[in-house]
Amino acid sequence: MSAYVILDMDIKDYAEFQRFMASIKSAMDKVGARYLARGVEHQVHEGDWWPRRIVLLEFPSMATWEAFYVSSACRELNRIKDSCNSARLVSVVGL
Repeated sequence: MSAYVILDMDIKDYAEFQRFMASIKSAMDKVGARYLARGVEHQVHEGDWWPRRIVLLEFPSMATWEAFYVSSACRELNRIKDSCNSARLVSVVGL
């Protein structure tokens, strides 16, 4: 089953974030992951969560996502990401 990763991001340095974005796509392609939504307009319909920038990713499986997240390539890219934005990140297994 697919795994979905949801990020709520607050970008603080767009130039550095672009550097991150230039590298993350090829790393995701290697494991069969893809963007489903990236920074598009969103609406809050209920509750008190006010996300800033939503990113929705699909990975082939939770095992693929977890291996990707702890990989040395992802850790290196996360250093760049963490230097230019703050994020909340959750993952969920699809149906």
